[in-house]
Amino acid sequence: MTDADQTTDADHPILRTRGVGFVRNGRTILDEIDFEVRAGEHWALIGANGVGKSTILSMLGAVVHPSRGTVDVLGKRLGRVDLRELRGLIGHVNPRHQVRSPLSVRDIVLTGVTGTTERMLRWEPTPEQSERAERLIDLLGMRELADATWPNLSQGERGRALIARALQPDPHLLLLDEPSTGLDIAAREHLLDRIDGLRMEHPDLASVLVTHHLEELPASTTHALLIRDGRIVAQGLADDVLTSELISATLDYPLTLTRTDGRWAVRTAR
Repeated sequence: MTDADQTTDADHPILRTRGVGFVRNGRTILDEIDFEVRAGEHWALIGANGVGKSTILSMLGAVVHPSRGTVDVLGKRLGRVDLRELRGLIGHVNPRHQVRSPLSVRDIVLTGVTGTTERMLRWEPTPEQSERAERLIDLLGMRELADATWPNLSQGERGRALIARALQPDPHLLLLDEPSTGLDIAAREHLLDRIDGLRMEHPDLASVLVTHHLEELPASTTHALLIRDGRIVAQGLADDVLTSELISATLDYPLTLTRTDGRWAVRTAR
């Protein structure tokens, strides 16, 4: 059996990178990135701005290829698989997603079926697809906003609509790129509560969330990967990795990290 034929089970992780490096314009962005994500695990990728977190997420989402090393996503190796097929199994939530038409929340969620930013001409969802969209709208707390249009949504409401869109194809993997960007505290907490809820609703779903603010980590985070200057500082169970010492080393600043009721807080060490 080839790598491209592997399926994801107990012996085959959802994600696996080996010796991954990425070079852009002669500059090394990532170097020797090795890690694995298994079903039901929820990883946080943490580091300062510009250290390569979003580049890792783009590779895991089959958007870019590594300059060296291997990336296996859902048992399929990048470079040996049709990327369009693979992307249909991955839910990628990008807060910078472009919606150019005044689509309703319902229509935005349904574009997750086709992987497009607009409703395709002469395309209609099946009854099953429509039913799933309605369930996801409920799950993300958007029932009263199902007919609201994109220009009239707040940043937090847009974020929840995009998560529902990403979940519409029933993916095995959910990638969240700084989902709390631009949110006020109330909107952030509402979004994080919904992320915790959907992880409980879908126990086999794996997820990877990129952030550089530890306060934005959901309580359901199980693992963490710390990145500095394009290299791994530490990785493993969240409680083992998210420590004052390791976070200080990752961000090159003396910090004290605490966890209360499952959520993390950080302050300057004194």
